[in-house]
Amino acid sequence: MLDKRIASLATAVAGIRDGSVVLISGFGSSGVPVELIDALIEQGAKDLTVVANNAGAGRSDVAKLLAMGRVKRIVCSYPRSAGSVVFEELYAAGKIELELVPQGTLSERMRAAGAGIGGFFTPTAAGTKLGEGKETRVIEGRPHVFEKPLHGDVALIKAELADRWGNCTYHLSARQFGPTMAMAADLTIVQARKVVDLGGIDPEHVVTPGIFVDRVVEVAEPQLAGQG
Repeated sequence: MLDKRIASLATAVAGIRDGSVVLISGFGSSGVPVELIDALIEQGAKDLTVVANNAGAGRSDVAKLLAMGRVKRIVCSYPRSAGSVVFEELYAAGKIELELVPQGTLSERMRAAGAGIGGFFTPTAAGTKLGEGKETRVIEGRPHVFEKPLHGDVALIKAELADRWGNCTYHLSARQFGPTMAMAADLTIVQARKVVDLGGIDPEHVVTPGIFVDRVVEVAEPQLAGQG
């Protein structure tokens, strides 16, 4: 019987290796898998590359992972946002690397990885510092830069509902990067507010099919990001 349910958060993140590329869902404080991040902190993996919308706020979840010195590099669209004190401290001290990627490009690079596409041309960042060193091409009179797929070793995702096969739904804007990250990672770990029986999710409502999910853990009362 196919059953992807995991009994504990610690077991859910077991086996994540040092040096992994970790995709972390979230848009601002919405959809951030706080409990999975805390479990990863306890697990101990280091020298990580984190791919996320932003660099965290306050000193909890993503920011706490950075503050613990466990992240060598972050790939994100908004490294400096309200409350991003930890990233700014680390970056000023030369203790973390940054790859700044426009948000639409970030999402499309992960989608390309999940779809098996070798890359794509986009006008975004053409003629700017973000496009320096990249292959360029003029398409219909506009300069474009070539962007490569962004693949993850692990994806940590927050969902609303999941079943034991790993089919998932999301709550409103908490959906954001979750579906593309699930497709782009070798190992996708989902924390869901509720794990329901098979048939408990209308097939027409499934956003992330279980084929892209490896582990599911229930977190009935998830914390809001940036509150620690």
